[in-house]
Amino acid sequence: MNILFLGDVFGQPGRDAVVRELPALVAEHEVDFVIANGENVANGAGITSKLAQKLLAGGVDVITTGNHIWRQREVYPFLDSSDRIVRPANFPPSSPGRGLTVRATRDGDEIAVVNLMGQVFTGVGISPFRIVDALVDEAQTLSETIVVDFHAEATSEKVAMAQYLDGRVTAVIGTHTHVQTADERVSERGTAAITDVGMCGPRDSVIGVRSEIILRRFLSELPAQFEVAEGDVRINAVVVAVQGGRATAIERLERRC
Repeated sequence: MNILFLGDVFGQPGRDAVVRELPALVAEHEVDFVIANGENVANGAGITSKLAQKLLAGGVDVITTGNHIWRQREVYPFLDSSDRIVRPANFPPSSPGRGLTVRATRDGDEIAVVNLMGQVFTGVGISPFRIVDALVDEAQTLSETIVVDFHAEATSEKVAMAQYLDGRVTAVIGTHTHVQTADERVSERGTAAITDVGMCGPRDSVIGVRSEIILRRFLSELPAQFEVAEGDVRINAVVVAVQGGRATAIERLERRC
């Protein structure tokens, strides 16, 4: 079984590229299940129910999110009603949505998807390390294949989480920085990991935003309204090969659109 994980989908350029290119990616890599981080789909800040449904209709099986999930209030009821989108589980339990879901592949195999957010530099009040054991225990009762989206800023925290979950989950995929790292690996215990899968969006930018806006902000130290960049779009992703719930390989992808 092959699982395709798409990096943070950024704005209209990213989502259009994913919908357009996904059928070819699925065919080329014999993909059975698709996960995409969609927290930046709505103009780089959050996701709406309409845009979520566009990704799902385009071939994504489960959407994960992150720190921008609350930016679009319209999506809150969708988070509660749909089991095809998750938000970080270490937000307060009263928050809309869920941090764990289980969906079937095209062949009927079930895959559990867990969403967590890092605590370093993000301000989230609940440590992911303090709640992940219970989540993994629950996921293990539902599926032998468990994929964790760890949406975090610090490399050290991401590497630590992958080591903490080693042998207990199928993959720990880092998101949030929008920069693809070259440290993909599979442990001896069958857990695939990468510090950050990257971004699906405009490459000639500062992590998706028009470069001149970010440079002006650094130079002036004044706030600025972010705008999604245009131009050359790349899809960053990984394909994880799975057998019996254990990862056997992980391949890093970059596709120019």
